[in-house]
Amino acid sequence: MPGDAQIIRGIDPVTSRPVAVEVSGGLVRAVREESHDVKSWVAPGLVDLQVNGYMGCDVNAASPSASEISRLCQEMLKVGVTAFLPTVITNSEAAILQALKAVREAVQSDPVAAEMIVGIHVEGPHIAPEDGPRGAHPAAHVRPPSVHEFDRWQEAAGGLITLVTLSSHWPEAPDYVRHLVAEGVNVSLGHTSADESRIASAVAAGARLSTHLGNGCSAMLDRRRNVLWPQLADDALTAMFIADGHHLVPSALKSMLRAKGLSRSLVVSDTVALGGMPAGRYATSVGGKVILREDGFLALDDGTGNYLAGAALPLIASIPVLVHQAALTLGDALTLVSANPGRWAKGRGVLAPDSRADILLFDWDGSTAPPSVKEVWLGGVRQL
Repeated sequence: MPGDAQIIRGIDPVTSRPVAVEVSGGLVRAVREESHDVKSWVAPGLVDLQVNGYMGCDVNAASPSASEISRLCQEMLKVGVTAFLPTVITNSEAAILQALKAVREAVQSDPVAAEMIVGIHVEGPHIAPEDGPRGAHPAAHVRPPSVHEFDRWQEAAGGLITLVTLSSHWPEAPDYVRHLVAEGVNVSLGHTSADESRIASAVAAGARLSTHLGNGCSAMLDRRRNVLWPQLADDALTAMFIADGHHLVPSALKSMLRAKGLSRSLVVSDTVALGGMPAGRYATSVGGKVILREDGFLALDDGTGNYLAGAALPLIASIPVLVHQAALTLGDALTLVSANPGRWAKGRGVLAPDSRADILLFDWDGSTAPPSVKEVWLGGVRQL
């Protein structure tokens, strides 16, 4: 093997048996069972399709910079993520363009960012304007889909936009979806008040994902006709879920995963800049005054502390939630945070011969506590 060859040893989460992963030239060359004494699990690096920020890094800051995006990449590596989509949310066109340019400049100037950022997710501004489905997105900037505006985004992003979330209630939605799909962009339905026919029209036009299904919708839903049933029932749609133990109650998460099936499900973090920060009270540009609890529950500071103001736990924290609340095996839980999102992110999140050597070693005792990241490789180069 070439001079950069190395062997990474750990326990296979699927078989619970020790394996040796041979790496050279930035690729996995072989994965073989081997008798050795190890305690850490070995898995592909995690893939997160929805990252608004983390540890104070904010993709949607008032003045985002390439250096802040680069710092976000380093913070993602610390929590086991080796590929992700920085997520730009509803804002004025000028602010969206500024955020897209910051990500593009980071990719152009930072080799690590270039390897980790496999695209950009634009969530909004073409979402439902009503309280409830709009979520924490600013109402003042919600607007109908515009093909010309998207083209301006993509030019500013240098072609990096690979995922767009919108509500299909807009009359312009089908034509907009067709345009994006023709440009090679994945379209997801989210923050929507669309009826079943509008959802079906968007799917017929090429929409293939549902953004954080079960969230970003009205607090009160008609039991027969609502936005959940048609998306759960449509096999053309892959559902993204936030499995942080806060956004979905255990019975909802378990039921939705069973309805979609594991092959049409994946998990995102949807973390905001306060993710990973110490518990306390904060003032934010989007949600206003918020409270961050020790357990990662981020709520509006409105006297009740009951209303979510974003997600604050990294993707790796989803693993015990999926195992204990959704009754999944460790191997299936890891698939939902690696290979399944990786299908929408240039095939990342796979640990097999000829795959990129994006590898995670982590410790976990099977408890409800999040796993502990031990070592991370990006393209065969150890980062942690």
